[in-house]
Amino acid sequence: MTVGKTHSGKTIFAKALEKRMPNSVAIDQDVQAEILSIFYPNLIPKEGTNTIKYALTQTIVDYTVEQTNCHIILSNSNRSYKAREKLLNYFKENNFICILVNFEVHDRILEERIKESHRDKTILRTMSFFEEVLIQQQKDAFLEKKNAPTEKEADYLFRIKSSGDFNIVISKITELLINT
Repeated sequence: MTVGKTHSGKTIFAKALEKRMPNSVAIDQDVQAEILSIFYPNLIPKEGTNTIKYALTQTIVDYTVEQTNCHIILSNSNRSYKAREKLLNYFKENNFICILVNFEVHDRILEERIKESHRDKTILRTMSFFEEVLIQQQKDAFLEKKNAPTEKEADYLFRIKSSGDFNIVISKITELLINT
């Protein structure tokens, strides 16, 4: 499970891990948001919690848990401790090895990535630009420290501070899962 701010590399990491790890599926909540915005825009709430996006993601997760033997790479921000705890407990109850990958990329780098980004903004619901998303996440800095992942939450915790850490962490994860 990835944890991190917008443009920290979660999706790129998840896709790279999926390619390197046999029998795995990367489930990225931004994909569900994009599907909804393209095909079902009238179902997206104008305000409040985007329950349909979460329900769609949960349905995909449930199907993967119940109907396959795939490793799940859950790629979304997962910055809320309570929401993360709920998901991790669900995975533990279903005999998954739980691995958190916390993206601790400096805000200056995130700002540069956002400026250079060509990501589709249709996945954004309450904000118009990714800069706004990052600003909101920066305002939540106190909550971020309070909600930061710890070693107690999962079986393993890895930290990524730059894209140079990707291959190292991917290698460690694949080695762990192949040996278990």
